[in-house]
Amino acid sequence: MSDNEKFIRAAYQVAEIQDIPGWIACFTEDGTFTDQSVGVTYRGQDVAQPVENYAEAFPDMHRELYDVYVQGDVVIVELSLNGTHDGPLRTPFGVIAPTGKTIEVPCCDVFRVRDGKIASFDCYPSGTVLFGQLGVLGALQAAAR
Repeated sequence: MSDNEKFIRAAYQVAEIQDIPGWIACFTEDGTFTDQSVGVTYRGQDVAQPVENYAEAFPDMHRELYDVYVQGDVVIVELSLNGTHDGPLRTPFGVIAPTGKTIEVPCCDVFRVRDGKIASFDCYPSGTVLFGQLGVLGALQAAAR
């Protein structure tokens, strides 16, 4: 296992235990975290926002890692985001009230590591699967003909 893979696996563990200062420390000073499902990029201390948001919305959040691919400073992880929607989920479109439903959302994460820290993190969770599992795709279903 490469040093970059070990580091990224450790970073997931930091997110898993919701160690927000530890999560922020995983990033370079100019590091970015982009949630590609909603098109939002976080920088600086704000890289903590998605982890905090999902921890509040899914207090039992677990990231199940399936496959990890490493090519130099690039680490790609196939995983699922799993949990029970027991808190508010903040989105760029508004807040989704707790539904009590469980999720198992496929995701692919792409990390670029520089000097032992995350320089960029592009997260590709399946938003349609997430919103479908939460039962909030009614407006899309109504618009489809």
